[in-house]
Amino acid sequence: MKLTKEENDSLNKECGEIGDCLTGEKVYNALQRLAPLVHRTPLLTSQTTNNYLGKNVYFKMENQQKTGAFKFRGATFKLMQLKKRQLDKGVITASAGNHAQGVAYAAAKLGAKATIFMAEKTPLAKVNATRNYGAQVVLSGETFQEAYEASLKHQLQTGAEYIHPFDDYDVMAGQGTIAMELLRQEDRIDTILVPVGGGGLISGIAVAAKHVNRNMKIIGVQAEGADAIYRSYHTGRTENLHSVYTIAEGIAVKKPGERTLPIIREYVDDMITVSDEAIASAIVYMLERNKTLMEGAGAAAIAALFAHNKQIKSRHCGVVVSGGNMDISTMPKIQQLAEKLSNRELVHS
Repeated sequence: MKLTKEENDSLNKECGEIGDCLTGEKVYNALQRLAPLVHRTPLLTSQTTNNYLGKNVYFKMENQQKTGAFKFRGATFKLMQLKKRQLDKGVITASAGNHAQGVAYAAAKLGAKATIFMAEKTPLAKVNATRNYGAQVVLSGETFQEAYEASLKHQLQTGAEYIHPFDDYDVMAGQGTIAMELLRQEDRIDTILVPVGGGGLISGIAVAAKHVNRNMKIIGVQAEGADAIYRSYHTGRTENLHSVYTIAEGIAVKKPGERTLPIIREYVDDMITVSDEAIASAIVYMLERNKTLMEGAGAAAIAALFAHNKQIKSRHCGVVVSGGNMDISTMPKIQQLAEKLSNRELVHS
């Protein structure tokens, strides 16, 4: 999908063209600089899964990254770009949880004060973890969008450096290092499935992967109850949602990023959605079969692989498991949703 004239004009005004803002070379630079700081997360395979799906599947386990999610990569690379005078003023952001922990940990490493705005419904485990990294946490609003707007007002008052969770080229470059790692671990991969909230992860991955192999297929996955980028991608218009509802709170974003959406339209091959029942089923499957815990957002791409398997033409498919910071108290609800899907499949079999 090509960019609209308005998007092209906006990009040309801001940075000449997309390539000046986010390039494979920039992601490679991020890979080199982050190497001493981030985990080179493992690539997990399962013969049971391969046999069931009829393709070779490789799970990129970012749930085993520092802070339990991929967000540490982008946050750290962004903070590494700041000058000392900027770090001295502190950093601020809004987050569903994982970006918060990434910023908090990176700020602690670099000696900067971090203030994090989070929605009031953010899982307690993520709130506490963020505080434990030394950040000040401010709970505000029912959704990420409301927390984000509150954080912008606070930033104007304090002059702290804003670290956007996805709509920032340095953050995208940091997230894109996942693709370069993945393709070094398994160079036969022809398709990568990526969970999508605001689009920072898939933007970085798509640019990086196609820098390595222009024929690589990149497929984005959103929850049905938070599908702003899915709608925007397929209609050609920017679609904003009034509300979002999904167990995958890490990708529950109402509005596409202004910077990420044009990149997604240019580099991503398809966008698909999955139900909460499918996400819950993927969480239970990976917990039972592979003894690994994923949060809702981290399970979205796996859920899509099961739900859309016949449409995903791939021999060697990479799947990004983006995070594992689940609130354990939600497991009964996860099991109930997974059982709903199982019961429906029995009825239709």
